[in-house]
Amino acid sequence: MFDKILIANRGEIALRVVRAAREMGIQSVAVHSTADSDAMHVRMADEAICIGPPSSASSYLSLAAIISACEVTGAQAVHPGYGFLSENAGFVQALEDHGIAFIGPTAEHIRIMGDKITAKDTMKALGVPCVPGSDGGVPTLEDARKIGAEIGYPVIIKATAGGGGRGMKVAQTADDMEAAFQNARSEAKAAFGNDEVYIEKYLTTPRHIEIQVFGDGKGKAVHLAERDCSLQRRHQKVLEEAPGPCITPELRARIGKVCADACAKINYIGAGTIEFLFENDEFYFIEMNTRLQVEHPVTEGIFGVDLVREQINVAAGLPMSFSQDDLEINGHAIEVRINAEKLPNFAPCPGTITQYHAPGGLGVRMDSALYDGYRIPPYYDSLIAKLIVHGRDRPEALARLARALGELIVDGVDTTVPLFHALLQERDVLTGDYNIHWLEHWLEQNLNS
Repeated sequence: MFDKILIANRGEIALRVVRAAREMGIQSVAVHSTADSDAMHVRMADEAICIGPPSSASSYLSLAAIISACEVTGAQAVHPGYGFLSENAGFVQALEDHGIAFIGPTAEHIRIMGDKITAKDTMKALGVPCVPGSDGGVPTLEDARKIGAEIGYPVIIKATAGGGGRGMKVAQTADDMEAAFQNARSEAKAAFGNDEVYIEKYLTTPRHIEIQVFGDGKGKAVHLAERDCSLQRRHQKVLEEAPGPCITPELRARIGKVCADACAKINYIGAGTIEFLFENDEFYFIEMNTRLQVEHPVTEGIFGVDLVREQINVAAGLPMSFSQDDLEINGHAIEVRINAEKLPNFAPCPGTITQYHAPGGLGVRMDSALYDGYRIPPYYDSLIAKLIVHGRDRPEALARLARALGELIVDGVDTTVPLFHALLQERDVLTGDYNIHWLEHWLEQNLNS
């Protein structure tokens, strides 16, 4: 087992890893930019080291700075959290070259899943169901029109190196194809430096269902059921829950086994999430995230496992602490992402927290690095907290969420908390009757009207 690990991240996820390491008796090293010198993860870690100025490119994304920090502190392994370098194959290779362990998948698996075309081809070969679409990149408008005619409209054009909803455009009809194709390519080029796109059938009312998988890197893998992440704004998740309200035990067992078997066949190591669009009781693969997800706490809630602890164990060469037969769903969990943003436009709202009080009580978990007087810097993502609740069933979890939101105090900045108060008044949310387009339509009729 490692004696010391470095956490190449910031905010609540860095603090999350610090806590897991401390429970395991492992020393932790926090890295930080000059803008984060007073951050909670810096205060709570056993050691802290400044790696650069506020710019992410010069600090949290600097391979040289992080590797130097490992060498200076003697950290034997790096946990990347999510975002930043968590899915950077070059970073994993650089760590390996310096004799430092990466707490996550191999560089090869990150490369395979990082390119959406290669990922889709790989999953097809492993028996994972995929959305009908192009076999690879689509180089010309003429090719795009031909594919659109073959699979039928509407279609969606996606950047092969995409993420976060960028480089994605929908063509409802053949007349829309030229504008959608050109706009997707130009947006992909600007965002990722790569204008290659591919085309898939656009499902009209799907849900976003993702399967949590975990492998030991030695041919053994399990699934930890699904999360429903259908409440989204601009392809960004807002609320996640587990298990999915629309997934039957039979569907869960079928798709879970497919995903676990696929990971076992490629000797996948650590945590991963296989994401699907789900419509008419069918699953269609869209991508695999080779890292811990923001919403991993809802899975931990219904299974009673610590996924970060498990990541550290398998990275150190230890076996997984559970088998598929050990994993039984207990109750229902819901997470809401709380951002420092001003409604109705969701504009980032950095500033100083004048008062903070976290909700408590049975079944309530608050993952946050906030404290009274903390200054939210303007340089990073606006996610400041995750409120997670667990109940014996979905109605109890919803009631607990409403109660916890009522207890939460975050003064000094605007947040998205009012959005969740409003959503919990909506019948569709209370019954779980929504799809990936529901929230956008609701926002147009309510907050954005």
